[in-house]
Amino acid sequence: MFELLLCSILTVLPDYLFRRYGQGKRFGRELTIYTMWYELRWGITACLMLTILLITMIFYFHPSTRSVTAVFRTITILPETVGRVEEVYVVNNQKVEAGAPLFRLDASQQEAALEAARRRIAEIDAQLKVGQTELAGADGQIREAQGAYQTAVDEYEMKAQLLKSDAVSRREVERLKTMIDSKQGAVDAVLAKKRTLETEIAALLPAQRASAEAAQAQAQVELDKTFVRAGVAGSVQQFGLRPGDIVNSMLRPAGILIPAEAGRVSLVAGFGQIEAQVLKTGMIAEATCIGKPFTIIPMVVTGVQDVIAAGQIRPTEQLVDVTQLSKPGTLTVFLEPLYPGQLEGIPPGSSCIANAYTNNHDALADKNIGTLRSVYLHAVDAVGLVHAMILRMQAVLLPVQTLVFSGH
Repeated sequence: MFELLLCSILTVLPDYLFRRYGQGKRFGRELTIYTMWYELRWGITACLMLTILLITMIFYFHPSTRSVTAVFRTITILPETVGRVEEVYVVNNQKVEAGAPLFRLDASQQEAALEAARRRIAEIDAQLKVGQTELAGADGQIREAQGAYQTAVDEYEMKAQLLKSDAVSRREVERLKTMIDSKQGAVDAVLAKKRTLETEIAALLPAQRASAEAAQAQAQVELDKTFVRAGVAGSVQQFGLRPGDIVNSMLRPAGILIPAEAGRVSLVAGFGQIEAQVLKTGMIAEATCIGKPFTIIPMVVTGVQDVIAAGQIRPTEQLVDVTQLSKPGTLTVFLEPLYPGQLEGIPPGSSCIANAYTNNHDALADKNIGTLRSVYLHAVDAVGLVHAMILRMQAVLLPVQTLVFSGH
């Protein structure tokens, strides 16, 4: 309507003034409701052509869309294990902070495993003390074995001297020599036992204790899994859990956690594919939302998705017919408020209307730009004002359309 009124001022009005004052034709006589279609045919035709051209220019260089939503992601409240609910700490629609406990599962099995791991560590510590005591006893056994060995050696040397004077028998000397070998074996055995004890104290028992500590840590992790906590700050929704319920991570979620910042950071808009060459990161945009009527929110384009979702396929056992993908998709654009806090008060999930505006300031600042191109770019930037006016009219009429004409 604005485009038609603007173009009629430039075409139909001059044509009428020429007919009225140039040719002397008066309205109501020569110019009637039946003859004006012929008399003003040049102005009406030019008006229609100029209106179509202007609308095309406006909607191409300053695209608009009603497919704008404050998209947000919810977090499913699920435990990492299956169990029966023992305690519930929150109620539906309650605000929670990050890390706050939501509910606890029955943990008798995990507590038993944790206690077994603690007992195993205590058992290894006791074995370590026993090994140190045995090591001290091994030192005494070594001294005892070494003394017996030295006694056997001295007796053998003495009897070997007496063998020359036939004071002792050769068999007695050989028996003493065999005893020396036996005593040496006893010394070696005690030394080997000491090395075994040292290895057990220095390596085996610490390794066993480390394994027991790892088992204790794992048991503690499994016990901690029975406490389900909020990963982020937000509100708990659809939460009807009661003690005694069975919660399954695959089939029975406990509820939904909506993050506090969900849907309050940016808007996601779907623009037509024909505007893919116009929409760029950094463009200025405006939006108005049903959840916050009579308000124009200045935005900026922070991202343009370089693929269109309508063309995606997923490998299956059947071939995909291209006709199933013929429905044109939209170009996903991410909008963020130009100033912080401007999305406050807009409920996440609200439907909005958004305009994006082409800005040719940098191109116009070029000293080498031609005259015709300069005029053209000025015209492109100027017609953005019409689209801005349309958006403000939509912001005023949106509550009326929603409350009155929609029948809600």
